[in-house]
Amino acid sequence: MAPILEIRAPISAAQSEILSKDALEFLARLFAEFEPRRQELLARRVERQREIDAGNFPDFLPETKSIRDQEWMVAPIPSDLHDRRVEITGPVDRKMVINALNSGANVYMADFEDANSPTWANTVDGQINVRDAVRRTIEYQSPEGKKYRLNDKIAVLLVRPRGWHLNEKHVLQNGKPVSGSLFDFGLFLFHNRQRPYFYLPKLENHVEARLWNDVFVFAQNALGIPRGTVRATVLIETILASFEMNEILWELREHSSGLNCGRWDYIFSFIKKFRNFPQFVLPDRSQVTMDRAFLKAYVELLIHTCHRRGIHAMGGMAAQVPIKNDPVANENALEKVRQDKLREVRAGHDGTWVAHPALVAVAREVFDAHMKTPNQIAKQRGAVHITQRELLEVPKGDITEAGLRWNIDVGVQYLDAWLGGTGCVPIYNLMEDAATAEICRAQVWQWVKHKKMPRELVSNIIDEHAAQQKAAQLFKQMVLAEDFPEFLTLDAYNYID
Repeated sequence: MAPILEIRAPISAAQSEILSKDALEFLARLFAEFEPRRQELLARRVERQREIDAGNFPDFLPETKSIRDQEWMVAPIPSDLHDRRVEITGPVDRKMVINALNSGANVYMADFEDANSPTWANTVDGQINVRDAVRRTIEYQSPEGKKYRLNDKIAVLLVRPRGWHLNEKHVLQNGKPVSGSLFDFGLFLFHNRQRPYFYLPKLENHVEARLWNDVFVFAQNALGIPRGTVRATVLIETILASFEMNEILWELREHSSGLNCGRWDYIFSFIKKFRNFPQFVLPDRSQVTMDRAFLKAYVELLIHTCHRRGIHAMGGMAAQVPIKNDPVANENALEKVRQDKLREVRAGHDGTWVAHPALVAVAREVFDAHMKTPNQIAKQRGAVHITQRELLEVPKGDITEAGLRWNIDVGVQYLDAWLGGTGCVPIYNLMEDAATAEICRAQVWQWVKHKKMPRELVSNIIDEHAAQQKAAQLFKQMVLAEDFPEFLTLDAYNYID
């Protein structure tokens, strides 16, 4: 019998239904079975960073060449996932869940990760909200009296649990915090077994995908669910994972629903992994675009890999939000979305992401015009030879004080909201989440490290944000630290609840 769990947080009556005796026993079995391997993989990440720091840059693995060279396919796609042309993402608060499912998108990704500040209430109430959505009993009434309920036709629900590196500090087993990944995954699967579809974030290699696959097999067996019911789309949002796309699909081939270009975290990962090398310094965030250098190569490789294996290649996030009081600026923003989605559909993507319900129709119009079938998987691209050099190519551009101020301003504003319990924040007409905030602070650290920006200037600009004292202090600690903090959310998690 697995060691019992200790919960160090208040539990409301509604939360006790989610944290039932049977659910906690299932979670305890998951944690006991897989926590040792999770810790081994996290230690492996640290060792791999040491190797990169020593100049051993990522490349395609010689030991898995046979997997890349052989012809094989992942399991057939479930019928309700054939057409994923527009997916909306967002946090798991009750109103957002209803609006996203009603948005007209094909899929809603309920996000327990980058769009969620993982307070105890947000995390457990989010599980209540997605359970009620699956049961179609979810309703919400605003303080002004407006009522929200589900339409007859709604999006397919996918859930993104937290990454392998994140803990759930309010739940202990053997005196230690449990895995946030397994907590989020396990609770959703336990209560919603019919169509358990997931997005998997921040994987760094195929061995981490193998762990997820073993979790799926174990959980399905434990709950009496047919093997292969669980489906997972992997976000390729780390530079290391881009060299192992075939291997990741191979490990998850019974449970795969494709790969996704997680563009913002991918940029963050590129900075983070090569942080100590001046030749990898990136220009202003606005100049690091998907049609250039390492990002363009990764898109081509992802689409080719997915279609070769018979599965979806999903595009990235349009972060724009409507600009209500400026029709010209709003139309300019929408045109940027159209051009981004046009690039994606022409490249061969089978669907795309938006962050706001108002963008669903814009993205759908582009994909409907250029993708007449449910997806483009049948379109094979022939020989695509993306090399290590192309995947590591740095785009040319400028590093400006305006770019520095933008990073600091957005980073501090976002962190202030996150510490206050909000994980998805519109700032300057863009929807910012933890991934975009990570780019902000990683770039500032990189520019200081390689003397592209003076420490004193960075410190002085941060001090201009005195109104957001805790966030500014934490941001300054991170960007001026000698050693790079691996994740903003790991450090900041100590300051919530």
